[in-house]
Amino acid sequence: MEDRRSTSGYCFSLVEDGPLISWKSRKQQIVALSTCEAEYIALTAAVQEVMYLSHLVKSIGVTYDQLPIIYEDNQGTIALANNPTKHQRSKHIDVRYHFFRSEVNKGFELKYCPTEEMLADIMTKLATKQQLNKFKTLLFGR
Repeated sequence: MEDRRSTSGYCFSLVEDGPLISWKSRKQQIVALSTCEAEYIALTAAVQEVMYLSHLVKSIGVTYDQLPIIYEDNQGTIALANNPTKHQRSKHIDVRYHFFRSEVNKGFELKYCPTEEMLADIMTKLATKQQLNKFKTLLFGR
């Protein structure tokens, strides 16, 4: 029987178009009531990983000039992350998923990415042969 839980997925590289250094695909612990909420929950996990990777990179003496970038393909999720005002459609979301609002523009940068270019989607959905070919260089680096 289908449990109706969404799957979160993320993947990170140290440099744009570089090989992946971290990735994860996992069923969410709760049932999201909308795609926006499911993406918001996934974004929370991605932000936690960015924070860990940032500390790890700094601990080995690597410095970088720009904030880590997290790409998101759901514009409603981006609006929810950037707007701390409680909305009728999001007031039920557990507070633990809101912790990263304080990190937006401080510890990472959140940017829109069209769904067709969202590499992390192959962690959450069945990928076609064309999609796998398109993302092959992103997965393994150039």
